[in-house]
Amino acid sequence: MSESNIVTGDNLTLENSRYMFVIDDDPVQTEMIKDYLKERYVFTLKVYSDGEAALKDLVIFKPEMVVLDYHLNSNNPKAKNGIDVLKEIKKANPATKVIMFTGEDNINVALDSMRNGAYDYIIKGETAFNKIENTVNRLGEMHRLEAVTVAQKRTILFLSVGIGIIVVLAVLYAIFGSPFKHEGF
Repeated sequence: MSESNIVTGDNLTLENSRYMFVIDDDPVQTEMIKDYLKERYVFTLKVYSDGEAALKDLVIFKPEMVVLDYHLNSNNPKAKNGIDVLKEIKKANPATKVIMFTGEDNINVALDSMRNGAYDYIIKGETAFNKIENTVNRLGEMHRLEAVTVAQKRTILFLSVGIGIIVVLAVLYAIFGSPFKHEGF
C-alpha cells in the first residue's frame, strides 16, 4: 500500500488503495469474476485459488470486500472450506465484507455463512454476476457514507478542540486580564 494513502480504522480508505479479494479454486470462474469486476470497479483485485494464501495477505492488504467460494478443495483436498476461511477473515478483520459466491444451493450452508458474518450469499448461475454487482454497489455506498462520517467526526473534533481553546483563553482573559498590558497604555 502506498504510504501517501490515508487509512482509517475499519478499512475506511480515504484515498487510493481499495482492495477486493476473489477466492475461488475454479480458474475459469475466477477469471470471469475478475474481468467482470475490473470492468466496473476501481478496486485493486487480488485473486487466490485457496483460502490459506488469501489469509496470509489479509493483514497486509485489509480488503474492503472478499468474494469467497464455499468449495475450495479441488486443487488441494486438505484446503479449508469457505466457512472456515470466512471465520478467519472475520476474526482477523471484522470490517471486511464477505460475499459467499458458490454453487452450493444449500440453506444450511447459507445460514451458516450468514451466522459467521457473510454479508451476502449468492448462488452461481445466470444472474449471479448481476447480484454481485448489486451487492458491491450497496457495499460501496456504505463505505462512502462511513468514510464521510469519519471525516465529519474528525472535523467536529478539530472544531471542538479549537472552540475549547478559545473559551479557555477567553475565561483566562476575563479573570486575569491581558498578559500584554503595559503600564501607561
